[in-house]
Amino acid sequence: MPRVSGLFIYPVKSCRGLSLPTAEIDELGLAGDRRFLVVDETGKFLTQRTHPRMAQIATALDATQLTLSVDHHGTVSVARASDSAAPLRAVTVWKHADLQAEDCGPEAAAWLSDFLGLRCTLVRSGEKFHRAVLKKAGRPGDCLSFADAAPLLVASEASLADLNDRILAQGGEPVPMDRFRPNLVVSDCAPFAEDEWPSVRIGDVVLRNAGKSDRCIVTTTDQQTGERGKEPLRTLATFRRDPADPTSVYFGVNFINESKRGTLRVGDALTPA
Repeated sequence: MPRVSGLFIYPVKSCRGLSLPTAEIDELGLAGDRRFLVVDETGKFLTQRTHPRMAQIATALDATQLTLSVDHHGTVSVARASDSAAPLRAVTVWKHADLQAEDCGPEAAAWLSDFLGLRCTLVRSGEKFHRAVLKKAGRPGDCLSFADAAPLLVASEASLADLNDRILAQGGEPVPMDRFRPNLVVSDCAPFAEDEWPSVRIGDVVLRNAGKSDRCIVTTTDQQTGERGKEPLRTLATFRRDPADPTSVYFGVNFINESKRGTLRVGDALTPA
């Protein structure tokens, strides 16, 4: 029986994640996941795709604050809670434009701008923020945070082991799971079994399959240093390429939380919903 072997959130899109023993589900996915975003002067989202140094930004959460830190660059903290007095910024994430996000203030903006080497701002999803899931699997009421396209990403240990065996067979170095930035890691299943799960129940939470995850250059980025290589995309392209769209290679599966409340725990079993 498949089980949850890892739970992860990424408080700031494209910055380092946090491993958790338990995670709460809310309307947008895992509580605390990708509720903050770095944007440029025009409000366009920034990610490791074009700014791999973001991988070096560590995140920490307590009951009231998000803290960002980088070795030899210090720290900066901002409030987690929505603030009705905060200035609103219209931001863009992929096909979603004019999303209303709260500006987290000049101190965080200056700290990030100095480290990344460009003028940018940290924003937060607050009371005015709303972003509907656009995927075909989305239904009325399905929303997400600043994640790419779906509230959660699921990947299995067996899938990673299969991929790494193939990388090693070609003389490459295996990659860790953090390259794929999953929310749920699953054990005790066959490689790529997660592709075929239409929906799963985990404790009191039901998740609905929203399609395989199309992978990008972020997977080639060392999540500690920001340095890039050729794997795993080079090997994924040999056996996980979309026959209908050769530009797409897949690893992991997007899921939508049908349940808008609930708790996930490491060790929980996955059963058909």
